[in-house]
Amino acid sequence: MKKIDRYILSKYFTTFFFCLILFTTIAVVIDISEKTEDFTRSGLSAKRIFLDYYLGFIPHIDAMLFPLFVFISVIFFTSKMAGRSEVVAILSSGISFKRFLLPFAVGGFVLTFLLWSGNQFLIPKANEKWATFEKKYTNRSVAATLQQSSYKQNVYFRLDANTYASIKGYDTISRSGTNLSIHKIENNKLTYNLRAMNFIWDTIKQKWSLSNVLERFVDSTSERNVFTQKKLMKYSFKPIDLRKDDYLKDQMTSSELNDFIKLERMRGSEMLNTLEVEQHNRNAIPVSVFILTLIGAILSSKKVRGGSGFHLALGVVISVLYILMSRFTIVFATRGNFTPWIAAWLPNFCFGLLTIYLYKKAPK
Repeated sequence: MKKIDRYILSKYFTTFFFCLILFTTIAVVIDISEKTEDFTRSGLSAKRIFLDYYLGFIPHIDAMLFPLFVFISVIFFTSKMAGRSEVVAILSSGISFKRFLLPFAVGGFVLTFLLWSGNQFLIPKANEKWATFEKKYTNRSVAATLQQSSYKQNVYFRLDANTYASIKGYDTISRSGTNLSIHKIENNKLTYNLRAMNFIWDTIKQKWSLSNVLERFVDSTSERNVFTQKKLMKYSFKPIDLRKDDYLKDQMTSSELNDFIKLERMRGSEMLNTLEVEQHNRNAIPVSVFILTLIGAILSSKKVRGGSGFHLALGVVISVLYILMSRFTIVFATRGNFTPWIAAWLPNFCFGLLTIYLYKKAPK
């Protein structure tokens, strides 16, 4: 690594982390000003609020704005270099424009990997911490809505290729329900049926505890009925699968999300597209950090009359276009028939082509 590489990378990371800290501080201050009354009403100490809320809120907001922070940082320090004729001096020394972009690519790759790693485990856990606190203490309208909608009625889903389940009523808070039915069908014939008057999740044994259970075993020549007062059963669904929370996908680690998608695909769930978009976005959004880094470096390396102000304005416009395109494709995927992986990766593909175009047109 040459001295110029260390210089650019130090500028890159220093500016990025300064931007990250600055905007995070602003976001926290604004959030505190909006929720001061809620925090006071909760009766919690400042330490408890920080540990239970802001340790989740800060990673949540930083992950959401991470690509924007990177883009602004690259544009800011690169335009400063161009304004001081440092870029001209570097290129005049015999270094090619492609070689000049190498440290930007390395820095973009490092931050891409950082965001990707966070998306797999850290950010979902932070979302869970932040959302739980907000539902309980700050957003009372949401809490009331969740309380009213915590009781699910007439739930139907598929357990495997031949087994189906139906639930008349289920309370997501107490994790208990009434009238559970399990039907197993083979060769278009009912071979097994279970009916339980009540059921509840056993947190210790990680199984469903059924009461007043009637089982029917049916074969080609006979039928056998077995009644059991109490019965522990292990099924492929768990309490988390019955919540049907619109924000549940954001609070799952990638391994949990992958397992949940497999179950929902087997059940033919209507929310499958939404889950798959979230799955692909966790890989696609970090890649946008790398792409936006190169776009920012290419655009800002040219000295212009407007200076860094012009470059920053152009960067904001490009960021808005990227966000709008990403939102549109997600809506088409979740509300229409747009393929989820295309919806997640299409903005990166389009802006990747833009990166190649800008590189070809950049003065070298």
